[in-house]
Parts: sequence; C-alpha cells; structure tokens
Amino acid sequence: MALACGLCSGGNYFNQPLLHSIAQHFEVSESAAATSVTLAQVAYACGLLLLAPLGDKLQRRGLAVTLMLLAAVAQALCGFASSLPMFLWGTLLAGLFSVAAQVLVPMAAMLALPGQSGRAVGWVMSGLLLGILLARSVAGIVSDAWGWQAVYQGAAVVMAVVALWLWKALPASRNPSPVSYPQVLRSMWSLLRTQPGLRQRTLVSALAFASCSVLFSTMALQLSSGPLGLNDGQIGLIGLAGAAGALVATQAGRLVDKGLGRVSCAIGALALLLAWPMLWVGGANLGWFVLGMVVIDLGLQCLNITNQATVAQLLPIARGRMNAVYMTGYFIGAAAGSALGSLAWSINGWQGACALGMALALLAGLCTFKMRKTHMLIAA
Repeated sequence: MALACGLCSGGNYFNQPLLHSIAQHFEVSESAAATSVTLAQVAYACGLLLLAPLGDKLQRRGLAVTLMLLAAVAQALCGFASSLPMFLWGTLLAGLFSVAAQVLVPMAAMLALPGQSGRAVGWVMSGLLLGILLARSVAGIVSDAWGWQAVYQGAAVVMAVVALWLWKALPASRNPSPVSYPQVLRSMWSLLRTQPGLRQRTLVSALAFASCSVLFSTMALQLSSGPLGLNDGQIGLIGLAGAAGALVATQAGRLVDKGLGRVSCAIGALALLLAWPMLWVGGANLGWFVLGMVVIDLGLQCLNITNQATVAQLLPIARGRMNAVYMTGYFIGAAAGSALGSLAWSINGWQGACALGMALALLAGLCTFKMRKTHMLIAA
C-alpha cells in the first residue's frame, strides 16, 4: 500500500525538476510549462472531492486498483504527448486518478490493530511522501539519461504492475453502512460544517502545503537559471535532501497514538518558519538551499501526518469522507501556492517567491497556535 501510494502521488511531481526541458521540447515559455504544476494539484484536489469519497460507498480494493490503472494510462499519455496541450491533458487525468492513494490511506487506518491506526497511517504516508520526494530525483536522473518523456513512459508501466499486485495483496473491504453518491457529496459539506477539528487541521495543512508549493513551483527555475546553473539531474538530486521529511512520518503518527499530536504540530510549524530564511540565502548558495529543503519538508510532513492521522480518528464511520475533505483542502492550498508562487516569481524572482513562502508559513504557524490553544481550552 505504501509503494502504491508513493507511485500515485509521486507521479504528480515528475514535472517539477523538468520544467526547463519540457518548455524547450514544446518550444513554449517556462511559465507556460509551469502551469502543469498547478494543473496537477488542481486535478488532484478535484479527484479528492469527487472520487476519493467513493471509498465509503464502493469496494475499496477495486476502487483503488481501477483508479491506479487509469492513472497509469494518463502517465503514458504524458510520455507520448506531441504538444503541450496533450501533455497538460495527461497531467490533468493523472492528477485526477492518482487519488487512489487517498483511498488506501484511510483503508490502512481501518485495517490496523486497535491503538495502532496512527502508526499505520504513518507507514503508508511514509511511502506516499517518499514517492513525492524521490519523484523529483528520479525524474531528473532519468531525464538526463533517456529524456524527460522516458520518465512518464516508465512510470506508466510500473504503476500498472503495482496495481495488479495490489489487487492480489489487499483484502476485499467495504463500508458496512454504504451511502449513495449524492449523499456522500452532501455529507462532506456537513462534516466540514459540524467538525471544528476537521476545519482547523485542514486549514493549517493547506497553508503549510501552499508555502511549500511556492518552493516546488519555482525551485527549478531558480536553480537552472540562477547563479547555480544546475541541469535536470542535479536539480532532481537536490530533491533527495527532502526525503528526510518522510522519516518523520511514522514518528508523527506514533505521537498521535500517544496523545502528543500538539507537540508534533508545533515542531512542524516552527520548522516551516525556519526554512524560508535558509532558502532565501540558498538561491545563490547550494549548501543553504539543501538545508532549507530538509527543514521545510520536515515541517510539512510533521504537520500533515499529525493532522491526517488525527482526522482519521475523529469519526471512524466516515473516515473516507473525512480524509477526502481534509486532502481536498490540503491540495487546494497546494494549487494556490503554486499559482501564487509563479506570479511572485514573475514579479520579483526568487526574492518574491521566498517572501510569499515565508508569509504563508507564518499564517500556518499562527493557525497552529490557535488550534492548540482551542484544544487546550476544550480539554480544560
């Protein structure tokens, strides 16, 4: 399940270190190529809203495998695209169907032994996060060796194989009280309205991911054209630095199981704030940039894993829909951060992107503090 989650979610991040090469191949501007970053995240958010909640209605194993196979077809479309519009269509469909990962995450919590759901979510999310972080590195290395299109062609084959393996490995699973699809969609708004914990944690994570997405949508532009002048492979290797964030995932899940989720959130918010000054200096200094990548990924994953594991425990009968609401908000934040990051880059380059990222990180920190204060008052 962790491997499948990594492949599904990681596929949405292949384009980030390849923007320069994609722009050259289709003979378009880098800003035009960068729209694929925002499009992937918007499509993923739509999939979370419209497809992931079906996990509370349909047979979960069949749903996850079907979505993953469709995502593999979309990756192949990207790999054989003959024009930018065709590539963008493939990106959109891949993002939409890659929500198979978010069918598997709540399924892991459901299959876990009592008292270990946070740990189970942490392990599966470790695979998802490693997929996201390593996707940039693998994409850069493969692009250098065989061209950027080979990245998508290879991913399509691997995803199809793992989807079939998943079908054999997972047990059949269905919600004991399934509801109709219109009821599923209506109930998601009701959950957002009636569950304050869901609202608060979704907002914090959305702001955190928006801050990180400013970095993800502009780093390749800065590293390739700035004073560092790196190629696709070198930019991809820098993504390995962020893999340290995935190591936090299981630990954050364990803190939730022990009732220490507030500590994990505080660590995450602080790390997010500390990362941006490092990245600002890192625009011209590779050592500071790598350190900033490590710290910002640590911060994001602490917040996301803690909040997602907590949301999974709030209302077990609606776990799939709760997760869908949370992840929809999470990726709306990501898409907004990518779009705003591209705008900030066009206005004031790397300095503009860093200023925006820092502002969003500060908002996430303030909301985290307010969330912790509210929870302490409730506990009292």
